[in-house]
Amino acid sequence: MGSISLKSVEKWFGQVQVIKGVDLDIRDGELIIFVGPSGCGKSTLLRMISGLEETSRGQILLDDEDVTHKVPSERELSMVFQSYALYPHLSVRDNMGFALKTAGASKAQIAEKVDAVADILKLNEYLDRRPKDLSGGQRQRVAIGRAIVRKPKGFLFDEPLSNLDASLRVDMRFEIARLHKTLKSTMVYVTHDQVEAMTLADRIVVLKDGQIMQVGTPRELYEAPNNVFVAQFIGSPKMNLMPCRTEGESFVLEGGGSGALGGAGRNTAVQIGIRPEHISVTTEGQGHCNGEVQVSEYLGADYFHYVDCGPLGVLTVRTSGASEDIEGKTVGLKFNQNDLHFFDEVENSL
Repeated sequence: MGSISLKSVEKWFGQVQVIKGVDLDIRDGELIIFVGPSGCGKSTLLRMISGLEETSRGQILLDDEDVTHKVPSERELSMVFQSYALYPHLSVRDNMGFALKTAGASKAQIAEKVDAVADILKLNEYLDRRPKDLSGGQRQRVAIGRAIVRKPKGFLFDEPLSNLDASLRVDMRFEIARLHKTLKSTMVYVTHDQVEAMTLADRIVVLKDGQIMQVGTPRELYEAPNNVFVAQFIGSPKMNLMPCRTEGESFVLEGGGSGALGGAGRNTAVQIGIRPEHISVTTEGQGHCNGEVQVSEYLGADYFHYVDCGPLGVLTVRTSGASEDIEGKTVGLKFNQNDLHFFDEVENSL
Protein backbone atom coordinates (compact mmCIF):
# COMPACT_ATOMS: atom_id res chain seq x y z
CA MET A 1 0.00 0.00 0.00
CA GLY A 2 1.14 3.55 -0.61
CA SER A 3 -1.70 6.07 -0.48
CA ILE A 4 -0.70 9.59 0.55
CA SER A 5 -3.05 12.29 1.84
CA LEU A 6 -2.30 15.95 2.44
CA LYS A 7 -4.71 17.68 4.79
CA SER A 8 -4.61 21.49 4.72
CA VAL A 9 -0.81 21.48 4.72
CA GLU A 10 1.04 24.78 4.97
CA LYS A 11 4.69 25.74 4.88
CA TRP A 12 6.09 28.98 6.23
CA PHE A 13 9.63 30.27 6.00
CA GLY A 14 9.60 32.94 8.67
CA GLN A 15 6.83 35.36 7.69
CA VAL A 16 6.60 34.04 4.12
CA GLN A 17 3.98 31.38 3.34
CA VAL A 18 5.03 29.20 0.42
CA ILE A 19 2.45 26.38 0.66
CA LYS A 20 -1.07 27.65 1.29
CA GLY A 21 -3.46 25.05 2.65
CA VAL A 22 -3.02 22.21 0.14
CA ASP A 23 -5.47 19.29 0.22
CA LEU A 24 -4.68 16.30 -1.97
CA ASP A 25 -5.32 12.56 -2.00
CA ILE A 26 -2.81 10.42 -3.91
CA ARG A 27 -4.12 6.94 -4.60
CA ASP A 28 -2.13 3.76 -4.03
CA GLY A 29 -0.21 2.86 -7.18
CA GLU A 30 -0.82 6.23 -8.85
CA LEU A 31 1.82 8.23 -10.72
CA ILE A 32 0.99 11.83 -9.93
CA ILE A 33 3.00 14.78 -11.19
CA PHE A 34 3.39 18.28 -9.71
CA VAL A 35 3.91 20.99 -12.33
CA GLY A 36 4.01 24.76 -12.21
CA PRO A 37 6.29 27.73 -12.82
CA SER A 38 9.51 28.26 -10.89
CA GLY A 39 8.81 29.18 -7.27
CA CYS A 40 5.29 27.72 -7.20
CA GLY A 41 6.15 25.32 -4.34
CA LYS A 42 6.20 21.97 -6.13
CA SER A 43 9.62 20.84 -4.85
CA THR A 44 8.86 22.19 -1.37
CA LEU A 45 5.65 20.15 -1.29
CA LEU A 46 7.54 17.01 -2.36
CA ARG A 47 10.14 17.57 0.33
CA MET A 48 7.38 17.97 2.92
CA ILE A 49 5.97 14.59 1.89
CA SER A 50 9.44 13.05 2.24
CA GLY A 51 10.07 14.67 5.61
CA LEU A 52 13.04 16.71 4.40
CA GLU A 53 11.00 19.87 5.09
CA GLU A 54 8.94 20.30 8.22
CA THR A 55 5.21 20.86 7.85
CA SER A 56 4.19 24.13 9.49
CA ARG A 57 0.49 23.26 9.70
CA GLY A 58 -1.78 20.44 8.59
CA GLN A 59 -1.29 16.68 8.31
CA ILE A 60 0.48 14.24 6.00
CA LEU A 61 -0.92 10.70 6.05
CA LEU A 62 0.69 7.59 4.59
CA ASP A 63 -1.80 4.71 4.36
CA ASP A 64 -4.00 6.67 6.83
CA GLU A 65 -1.14 6.88 9.36
CA ASP A 66 -0.12 10.37 10.43
CA VAL A 67 3.55 10.79 9.51
CA THR A 68 3.61 14.60 9.74
CA HIS A 69 6.27 14.67 12.44
CA LYS A 70 8.18 11.53 11.50
CA VAL A 71 11.74 11.75 10.18
CA PRO A 72 12.36 10.66 6.56
CA SER A 73 13.73 7.24 7.50
CA GLU A 74 10.45 6.39 9.26
CA ARG A 75 8.19 7.22 6.31
CA GLU A 76 9.03 4.24 4.07
CA LEU A 77 9.41 6.49 1.03
CA SER A 78 12.38 6.61 -1.36
CA MET A 79 13.47 9.83 -3.03
CA VAL A 80 15.29 10.24 -6.34
CA PHE A 81 16.94 13.63 -6.71
CA GLN A 82 17.86 15.80 -9.68
CA SER A 83 21.53 15.08 -8.94
CA TYR A 84 22.40 11.39 -8.98
CA ALA A 85 24.19 11.58 -5.60
CA LEU A 86 26.11 8.33 -6.22
CA TYR A 87 29.22 7.37 -4.27
CA PRO A 88 32.04 7.75 -6.84
CA HIS A 89 34.36 5.22 -5.16
CA LEU A 90 31.73 2.45 -5.06
CA SER A 91 30.63 0.16 -7.87
CA VAL A 92 27.10 0.23 -9.24
CA ARG A 93 26.34 -2.90 -7.23
CA ASP A 94 27.59 -1.33 -3.99
CA ASN A 95 25.79 1.96 -4.68
CA MET A 96 22.49 0.16 -5.19
CA GLY A 97 22.93 -2.04 -2.14
CA PHE A 98 24.29 0.63 0.20
CA ALA A 99 20.98 1.30 2.03
CA LEU A 100 20.48 -2.43 2.58
CA LYS A 101 24.01 -2.79 3.92
CA THR A 102 23.54 0.04 6.44
CA ALA A 103 20.23 -1.58 7.47
CA GLY A 104 22.11 -4.78 8.37
CA ALA A 105 21.00 -7.04 5.50
CA SER A 106 23.20 -10.05 4.75
CA LYS A 107 25.43 -10.19 1.67
CA ALA A 108 23.19 -12.87 0.17
CA GLN A 109 20.06 -10.74 0.67
CA ILE A 110 21.75 -7.68 -0.81
CA ALA A 111 23.01 -9.59 -3.83
CA GLU A 112 19.59 -11.13 -4.48
CA LYS A 113 17.75 -7.80 -4.32
CA VAL A 114 20.34 -5.85 -6.31
CA ASP A 115 20.40 -8.50 -9.06
CA ALA A 116 16.59 -8.45 -9.26
CA VAL A 117 16.46 -4.66 -9.56
CA ALA A 118 19.35 -4.58 -12.03
CA ASP A 119 17.38 -6.96 -14.21
CA ILE A 120 14.34 -4.64 -14.13
CA LEU A 121 16.46 -1.60 -15.02
CA LYS A 122 18.69 -3.42 -17.53
CA LEU A 123 21.82 -2.65 -15.48
CA ASN A 124 23.21 -6.19 -15.18
CA GLU A 125 26.27 -5.57 -17.35
CA TYR A 126 27.18 -2.38 -15.46
CA LEU A 127 27.12 -3.73 -11.88
CA ASP A 128 30.91 -3.80 -11.53
CA ARG A 129 31.50 -0.36 -13.04
CA ARG A 130 31.89 2.89 -11.14
CA PRO A 131 29.66 5.96 -11.76
CA LYS A 132 32.36 7.77 -13.78
CA ASP A 133 32.20 4.97 -16.37
CA LEU A 134 28.45 5.44 -16.96
CA SER A 135 26.39 7.81 -19.10
CA GLY A 136 23.99 10.29 -17.50
CA GLY A 137 21.00 8.07 -18.21
CA GLN A 138 22.73 5.02 -16.74
CA ARG A 139 23.65 6.97 -13.59
CA GLN A 140 20.05 8.03 -13.16
CA ARG A 141 18.92 4.41 -13.53
CA VAL A 142 21.39 3.47 -10.78
CA ALA A 143 19.93 6.19 -8.54
CA ILE A 144 16.44 4.84 -9.23
CA GLY A 145 17.65 1.29 -8.58
CA ARG A 146 19.08 2.34 -5.22
CA ALA A 147 15.59 3.59 -4.31
CA ILE A 148 13.84 0.43 -5.53
CA VAL A 149 15.90 -2.09 -3.55
CA ARG A 150 14.47 -0.71 -0.31
CA LYS A 151 10.96 -1.74 -1.43
CA PRO A 152 9.37 1.50 -0.18
CA LYS A 153 5.67 2.29 -0.07
CA GLY A 154 6.21 5.04 -2.61
CA PHE A 155 8.78 6.89 -4.72
CA LEU A 156 9.39 10.63 -4.81
CA PHE A 157 11.10 12.06 -7.91
CA ASP A 158 12.46 15.62 -7.82
CA GLU A 159 13.09 16.67 -11.45
CA PRO A 160 15.09 13.47 -12.13
CA LEU A 161 15.59 14.10 -15.86
CA SER A 162 16.55 17.77 -15.91
CA ASN A 163 20.30 17.04 -16.08
CA LEU A 164 19.94 14.85 -19.17
CA ASP A 165 20.06 15.91 -22.80
CA ALA A 166 16.89 15.83 -24.94
CA SER A 167 17.48 12.35 -26.39
CA LEU A 168 18.21 10.79 -22.99
CA ARG A 169 15.14 12.45 -21.48
CA VAL A 170 12.95 10.69 -24.04
CA ASP A 171 14.61 7.34 -23.24
CA MET A 172 14.29 7.86 -19.47
CA ARG A 173 10.63 8.87 -19.76
CA PHE A 174 10.02 5.48 -21.33
CA GLU A 175 12.05 3.77 -18.59
CA ILE A 176 10.08 5.46 -15.80
CA ALA A 177 6.74 4.68 -17.47
CA ARG A 178 7.76 1.04 -17.87
CA LEU A 179 9.02 0.93 -14.30
CA HIS A 180 5.72 2.25 -12.96
CA LYS A 181 3.77 -0.41 -14.85
CA THR A 182 6.15 -3.11 -13.56
CA LEU A 183 6.28 -2.07 -9.90
CA LYS A 184 2.69 -0.73 -9.62
CA SER A 185 3.99 1.54 -6.85
CA THR A 186 2.88 5.03 -5.87
CA MET A 187 5.05 7.67 -7.50
CA VAL A 188 5.04 11.43 -6.88
CA TYR A 189 7.03 13.29 -9.51
CA VAL A 190 8.05 16.94 -9.77
CA THR A 191 8.95 18.50 -13.10
CA HIS A 192 8.92 21.84 -14.90
CA ASP A 193 8.58 20.00 -18.22
CA GLN A 194 4.94 19.64 -19.20
CA VAL A 195 5.82 17.03 -21.85
CA GLU A 196 7.02 14.76 -19.03
CA ALA A 197 3.82 15.49 -17.13
CA MET A 198 1.50 14.86 -20.08
CA THR A 199 3.21 11.61 -21.13
CA LEU A 200 3.85 10.03 -17.72
CA ALA A 201 1.13 11.08 -15.29
CA ASP A 202 -2.04 9.32 -14.25
CA ARG A 203 -3.02 12.72 -12.85
CA ILE A 204 -1.36 16.14 -12.90
CA VAL A 205 -1.40 18.71 -10.10
CA VAL A 206 -0.96 22.26 -11.42
CA LEU A 207 0.45 24.60 -8.78
CA LYS A 208 0.76 28.37 -8.65
CA ASP A 209 1.99 30.46 -5.71
CA GLY A 210 1.71 27.52 -3.29
CA GLN A 211 -1.87 26.66 -4.22
CA ILE A 212 -3.45 23.95 -6.36
CA MET A 213 -5.06 25.43 -9.46
CA GLN A 214 -6.44 22.14 -10.83
CA VAL A 215 -6.00 18.38 -10.50
CA GLY A 216 -6.91 15.98 -13.27
CA THR A 217 -5.77 13.55 -15.93
CA PRO A 218 -3.63 14.99 -18.74
CA ARG A 219 -6.65 14.83 -21.06
CA GLU A 220 -8.92 16.58 -18.54
CA LEU A 221 -6.48 19.45 -18.05
CA TYR A 222 -5.88 19.84 -21.77
CA GLU A 223 -9.50 19.61 -22.89
CA ALA A 224 -11.26 21.19 -19.91
CA PRO A 225 -9.05 23.67 -18.02
CA ASN A 226 -11.09 25.35 -15.31
CA ASN A 227 -9.18 28.64 -15.29
CA VAL A 228 -6.99 30.82 -17.48
CA PHE A 229 -3.75 29.84 -15.75
CA VAL A 230 -4.19 26.10 -16.41
CA ALA A 231 -5.41 26.80 -19.96
CA GLN A 232 -2.17 28.58 -20.79
CA PHE A 233 0.23 26.45 -18.73
CA ILE A 234 -0.85 23.09 -20.13
CA GLY A 235 -0.25 22.65 -23.84
CA SER A 236 2.58 23.59 -26.18
CA PRO A 237 2.11 25.90 -27.95
CA LYS A 238 -0.14 27.39 -25.30
CA MET A 239 -3.83 28.13 -25.77
CA ASN A 240 -4.74 31.32 -27.61
CA LEU A 241 -6.71 33.81 -25.51
CA MET A 242 -8.73 36.69 -26.93
CA PRO A 243 -10.91 39.37 -25.35
CA CYS A 244 -14.61 39.04 -26.06
CA ARG A 245 -18.00 40.21 -24.84
CA THR A 246 -21.28 38.34 -24.65
CA GLU A 247 -24.54 39.34 -26.23
CA GLY A 248 -27.39 36.98 -25.37
CA GLU A 249 -26.41 33.53 -26.63
CA SER A 250 -23.49 34.81 -28.69
CA PHE A 251 -19.93 36.03 -28.19
CA VAL A 252 -18.40 38.94 -30.04
CA LEU A 253 -14.66 39.24 -30.57
CA GLU A 254 -12.96 42.59 -30.27
CA GLY A 255 -12.65 43.98 -33.77
CA GLY A 256 -15.09 41.68 -35.51
CA GLY A 257 -16.18 38.04 -35.60
CA SER A 258 -18.90 36.43 -33.52
CA GLY A 259 -20.38 33.01 -32.79
CA ALA A 260 -22.67 31.05 -30.50
CA LEU A 261 -21.74 30.67 -26.85
CA GLY A 262 -23.25 27.22 -26.57
CA GLY A 263 -24.06 25.77 -23.14
CA ALA A 264 -24.97 27.52 -19.92
CA GLY A 265 -23.02 29.63 -17.48
CA ARG A 266 -20.97 31.50 -20.04
CA ASN A 267 -22.90 34.75 -20.16
CA THR A 268 -20.19 36.48 -18.12
CA ALA A 269 -17.28 35.41 -20.34
CA VAL A 270 -14.65 38.09 -20.95
CA GLN A 271 -12.10 35.88 -22.70
CA ILE A 272 -12.33 33.16 -25.27
CA GLY A 273 -9.69 30.46 -25.65
CA ILE A 274 -8.85 28.00 -28.40
CA ARG A 275 -5.97 25.59 -28.98
CA PRO A 276 -3.74 26.19 -32.04
CA GLU A 277 -4.82 22.91 -33.69
CA HIS A 278 -8.51 23.90 -33.49
CA ILE A 279 -8.11 26.88 -35.82
CA SER A 280 -8.47 26.41 -39.59
CA VAL A 281 -6.81 28.66 -42.15
CA THR A 282 -9.21 29.97 -44.78
CA THR A 283 -9.41 32.84 -47.25
CA GLU A 284 -9.57 36.42 -45.95
CA GLY A 285 -13.07 37.36 -44.79
CA GLN A 286 -14.28 33.76 -44.51
CA GLY A 287 -13.45 33.09 -40.84
CA HIS A 288 -14.00 34.56 -37.39
CA CYS A 289 -11.11 36.98 -37.89
CA ASN A 290 -8.39 37.97 -40.34
CA GLY A 291 -4.67 38.30 -39.80
CA GLU A 292 -1.25 38.50 -41.39
CA VAL A 293 1.03 35.48 -40.98
CA GLN A 294 4.20 36.97 -39.54
CA VAL A 295 6.21 33.76 -39.06
CA SER A 296 5.72 30.14 -40.11
CA GLU A 297 7.79 27.46 -38.36
CA TYR A 298 8.16 24.17 -40.22
CA LEU A 299 8.64 21.23 -37.81
CA GLY A 300 8.23 18.32 -40.21
CA ALA A 301 4.92 16.86 -39.08
CA ASP A 302 3.51 20.32 -38.24
CA TYR A 303 3.60 23.99 -39.11
CA PHE A 304 3.27 26.63 -36.39
CA HIS A 305 1.96 29.89 -37.85
CA TYR A 306 2.03 33.13 -35.84
CA VAL A 307 -0.77 35.34 -37.13
CA ASP A 308 -1.12 39.04 -36.21
CA CYS A 309 -4.85 39.58 -35.80
CA GLY A 310 -4.75 43.23 -34.74
CA PRO A 311 -6.87 43.86 -31.62
CA LEU A 312 -6.95 40.11 -30.87
CA GLY A 313 -3.16 39.91 -30.69
CA VAL A 314 -0.88 37.32 -32.29
CA LEU A 315 -2.61 33.93 -32.54
CA THR A 316 -0.76 30.63 -32.94
CA VAL A 317 -2.16 28.21 -35.51
CA ARG A 318 -1.03 24.61 -35.94
CA THR A 319 -1.48 22.96 -39.33
CA SER A 320 -0.17 19.80 -40.97
CA GLY A 321 3.40 19.87 -42.18
CA ALA A 322 2.06 18.88 -45.60
CA SER A 323 0.09 22.13 -45.86
CA GLU A 324 1.19 25.26 -47.69
CA ASP A 325 3.72 27.68 -46.22
CA ILE A 326 1.64 30.85 -45.80
CA GLU A 327 4.22 33.15 -44.22
CA GLY A 328 3.59 36.79 -45.21
CA LYS A 329 0.03 36.20 -46.40
CA THR A 330 -3.20 37.67 -45.05
CA VAL A 331 -5.63 34.88 -44.21
CA GLY A 332 -8.90 34.21 -42.45
CA LEU A 333 -8.97 32.12 -39.28
CA LYS A 334 -11.96 29.92 -38.52
CA PHE A 335 -12.49 28.51 -35.04
CA ASN A 336 -13.86 25.03 -34.40
CA GLN A 337 -17.04 25.91 -32.50
CA ASN A 338 -16.95 22.71 -30.41
CA ASP A 339 -13.47 23.42 -29.08
CA LEU A 340 -13.93 26.95 -27.74
CA HIS A 341 -13.28 27.71 -24.07
CA PHE A 342 -14.87 30.63 -22.24
CA PHE A 343 -13.43 32.30 -19.15
CA ASP A 344 -14.87 34.95 -16.88
CA GLU A 345 -11.40 36.10 -15.81
CA VAL A 346 -8.70 38.15 -17.48
CA GLU A 347 -5.40 36.61 -18.55
CA ASN A 348 -2.88 35.89 -15.79
CA SER A 349 0.80 36.24 -16.52
CA LEU A 350 2.75 32.96 -16.23
